Amino acid sequence: MHLDALLNAGAPPIVAILRGLAPQEAEAVGGALVGAGIRIIEVPLNSPEPFQSISILAKAYGEACAIGAGTVLAPQAVDAVAAAGGRLVVAPNADPAVIARALERGLDVMPGVMTPSEAFLALSAGARRLKLFPAASLGVAHLKALGDVVPEDAGLWAVGGTNAGNLGEWLAAGAAGVGVGGALFRPGDAPSLVAERARALVAAWKIAAGP
Repeated sequence: MHLDALLNAGAPPIVAILRGLAPQEAEAVGGALVGAGIRIIEVPLNSPEPFQSISILAKAYGEACAIGAGTVLAPQAVDAVAAAGGRLVVAPNADPAVIARALERGLDVMPGVMTPSEAFLALSAGARRLKLFPAASLGVAHLKALGDVVPEDAGLWAVGGTNAGNLGEWLAAGAAGVGVGGALFRPGDAPSLVAERARALVAAWKIAAGP
């Protein structure tokens, strides 16, 4: 499923970043996330056999979730994500070639930016959502300043150092959403622990979003 449809239906704007996920963990961890209310799942490509994990997740949860890849650094990797059933491409950088290939394949794309120059490069290449990375070292003031100059419809997603404790701060600063990695999942974590952390994130989002 695509991000627009999910978010318009009220899904939390939270990307679960499953760095280091192994294929044998994929279905159970994905189920824990979905059961807790998370609907956007990313498997970084520096994980073991990432395309296999993406395929497993897409087959099990792709009808109700946006499943995709992170750390996508080349157009050829975009093709592999699409072949695995992924619908989301996330990158740590703003590469126009990656953005263009994702759009050609009909995938959602979220390139990484730090500066206004990178943000406008990504937007000029066709991106509609931007990943502010690494968010924790930049801070909420940086996000606010960047948000003042990019178009209002360009969603800034904070990624890096985000968790249930500071999610509300990022949203209050203007973030359209967050990506959460180590505070949600680390290789070998039990699905029950992942579910507990995911529920805390969703609860924090509901408080921040208000009635």
